[in-house]
Amino acid sequence: TKYVVFDKTGTLTKGVFDVTGIYPGRDFTEDELLEYAAYAESYSSHPISKSLREACGELDARRATDAQEIAGHGVRTMVDGHVVLAGNARMMDDSKITYTKNTGTGTVVYVARDGQFLGSVLIADEVKEHSKQAIAALKAQGVNPCLAVILVGENPASQVYVRGKVKDCGECGIKSLELRMPETTTQEELLAKIAELAADKTVNGILVQLPLPKQINEHAVIDAIPPEKDVDGFSPVNVGRMQTGQPCFLPCTPAGCIRMIESTGTKIDGKNAVVIGRSNIVGKPAALLLLAKNATVTVCHSHTANLKEICANADILVAAVGRAGFVTGDMVKPGAVVIDVGINRGADGKLHGDVNFEEASAVAGYITPVPGGVGPMTRAMLMKNTTQAAAMQNGVAI
Repeated sequence: TKYVVFDKTGTLTKGVFDVTGIYPGRDFTEDELLEYAAYAESYSSHPISKSLREACGELDARRATDAQEIAGHGVRTMVDGHVVLAGNARMMDDSKITYTKNTGTGTVVYVARDGQFLGSVLIADEVKEHSKQAIAALKAQGVNPCLAVILVGENPASQVYVRGKVKDCGECGIKSLELRMPETTTQEELLAKIAELAADKTVNGILVQLPLPKQINEHAVIDAIPPEKDVDGFSPVNVGRMQTGQPCFLPCTPAGCIRMIESTGTKIDGKNAVVIGRSNIVGKPAALLLLAKNATVTVCHSHTANLKEICANADILVAAVGRAGFVTGDMVKPGAVVIDVGINRGADGKLHGDVNFEEASAVAGYITPVPGGVGPMTRAMLMKNTTQAAAMQNGVAI
């Protein structure tokens, strides 16, 4: 592992130590730095963490207050007054690094080992920046995008996800309506609230945070959201349009996965792609989107025979099975792109993906960490869908 330090203009200010991945990053606020500091402990045995400690001395990493609110994965330390982050790098050649942010808080460098960490924060920032610019153009024409998010009950994870979405709305300039309903809410009450929002012309997107309490039928709720306001891309109409190749709102997580794969420079066309998991939210739509990109797609599930052999032949491997560490290193083809969609709370209280990160990262060409991989990208695609919804409902081109 190698690292360098750049100043705000991209000029080298400190010596190079075995450089394999050098990426000028962006300057961060203190709050953002605290978020990025999390999980150093979780990956302390990983070569990137070891190398950073050896090069920079004692690691100054602090755990974020809530693990699920972390925007990125990595470790932080100081080198001659410069902030250095390891992990969560966008692995592209230097000529494609265009995203910088100078806030006067210090110099930031992304560090990675052999181009393997495929963190989504920079990619998600790029998507959100495009949405932000489009929203500014919409507002100039009198259109004020609005996303309504309904949270039923007190599920801690759902509360975190909703806070993240509301935060992203604020950053992009989208008005957010956070509507909280008690755990005892009936299906009729929830459907009535959706109908109210559907009739409100100032609301462009409706999102109901899943899962829902057991007394509420999720399918009935999803069906009640008008397709033109279904920014999650879950309604039967949008799913059908996606399957037949028609314009629609794509489901945010699978669409984000495709964007991350493409950000590596990997051409999906002609590749062997394997999706582990067949859920309606991730597995099935991810397979459809890969197929639309001309990949040869295999969907694996709990009844699949020879799972290990099938996965080991995949150029692109998407894990969405909901079992921590399910994908081991011997299931990964050398050089493959590995997208880990899983978020599992382990007995140690930490978040773990469906992929055994330490084993798989030794083999994969690109791999997403958990947290800080798919999560930020999912929210960024939600901002994109909401922006498009506002434009279409008002007959404005963006």
